[in-house]
Amino acid sequence: MDLVEITPRLHMLRFSVGQAYLWRDDTELTLIDAGWAGSAQEVETALRGAGLDPARIRRIVLTHCHRDHVGAAQELADRFGAEIVAHPLDAPVIRGELPVPEPDLLDWERPLYEHGLTVPEAPPTRVDREVTDGEELGFGDGAVVVHTPGHTPGSIAVHLPRHGVLFSGDTVASIPDVMFGVFHVDRAEALSSMRRLAELRPSVLCCGHGEPVTEDTAERLAKAAAQGDPGTAGV
Repeated sequence: MDLVEITPRLHMLRFSVGQAYLWRDDTELTLIDAGWAGSAQEVETALRGAGLDPARIRRIVLTHCHRDHVGAAQELADRFGAEIVAHPLDAPVIRGELPVPEPDLLDWERPLYEHGLTVPEAPPTRVDREVTDGEELGFGDGAVVVHTPGHTPGSIAVHLPRHGVLFSGDTVASIPDVMFGVFHVDRAEALSSMRRLAELRPSVLCCGHGEPVTEDTAERLAKAAAQGDPGTAGV
């Protein structure tokens, strides 16, 4: 796992499949997603190596219920007393009460999906706070929840309007450029969510897969949203 600085207040925790993000306020740290199960010590070591105190992690916001995003949340929260935050529609899956919803896969997505299943399965994980569209999250000078159903029913993005930063979860990817994400439960709904995110016109886009986008971000996101779903021409 690598810890990469994007801006002085924003870091990416890069795993071999997927990534999480760290936002730094004056006295607190917030994780957006939590990486792989079993990686808590790696995360702690990386933060300390960057001069950051992991005991300052106050919350872990889960963009959705997939294993590469939930994995280390419980262990990190238990170590540092952090609050775990998720949408009510994905919370039962995160807690292990319901199965992970099956995606509507295109043929070319199937081998990628099988590869993703090599990530360690996330353990049942508590959710301390359930949040819905428009709620403020208590960090980033006014971070707000954007409900983005489609990838999973309870997928969320996190928007920091005062900083122009958008954490999109897996609704959007950036491999090799900004694109419609993969492995959606409801492709049409996910595309509608992507188009909503494009209307926010972020200057920094942090996706669950792919490099952070920091140049011509709003234009690139708008173009990808306008292109629609490559699996259903004309949508």
